[in-house]
Amino acid sequence: MALSNHSTISEVILTGLSDDPHFQALLFVLFLGIYLLTLTGNLLLLLLIRAYSHLHMPIYFFLSNLSFLDLCFSSVTVPKLLKDLLSEKKTVSVEGCLAQIFVFLTAGKEAGLLSAMAYDHYATTCHPLLYGQVMSNQLYVRVVWGSWSLASLNALVIVLLGVDLDFCDAHTIHHYTCELPSLFPLSCSAVSMNVSILSFSTVLLGLGNFLPIFFSYARIICNILSMRSTGRSKAFSTRSSHLIAVILFFGLGLIRYLLLPSSSSLDLLSSLQ
Repeated sequence: MALSNHSTISEVILTGLSDDPHFQALLFVLFLGIYLLTLTGNLLLLLLIRAYSHLHMPIYFFLSNLSFLDLCFSSVTVPKLLKDLLSEKKTVSVEGCLAQIFVFLTAGKEAGLLSAMAYDHYATTCHPLLYGQVMSNQLYVRVVWGSWSLASLNALVIVLLGVDLDFCDAHTIHHYTCELPSLFPLSCSAVSMNVSILSFSTVLLGLGNFLPIFFSYARIICNILSMRSTGRSKAFSTRSSHLIAVILFFGLGLIRYLLLPSSSSLDLLSSLQ
């Protein structure tokens, strides 16, 4: 890797979440439980969608992709966190750190899936009789592949920028995992361009996926408000889980990459969420 040609360090140290052994043990049990629940829930969801033919619909296709993404994302980050909670030396190679960052940024695919699910909700609510034409098989398959491609390309470009950075003697990341904003302070190189590109990418991908969600839900809400009162609560309840996921994903992404200083306590909290 090009990084090794001009980097003075081969690994970085992660400070983790706590230095207290008793608190580390408590965190280990907590995150192990969350990880096992994540694996079990997503695997069961994938098996359920695959097993029942009446679930072979666009919305469940998007949901199965979200479950698969969550499995991959959790399996890259949580096992390393669990290992570090039981270890005195918390280190990761620079190459491994950049690999983690690539996976983090590829999670931008989730934004595309949430946007596609919002459009599916719009089609179901506002055009139920034309749903098969609005959400054709070709359309939703292309949407998923497009989300994967754009997110992977974005991640590759930004990680390649990280590969060209020069790293100094200071090699401690005040975080529990590798994320690009936490890696910038270790560099001797000027990182203003990298920060600008990361911010631009976050805003571009965020707005590009948030605007379709906003307009879809604007039409959905207008349609629901025109219904009789007996059907409104049911219509809102079926959309609430997706809306909560959208708010958490975009809200915390905005806070994490644009507003919070790296390695602050609020930064760690938002990253954990």
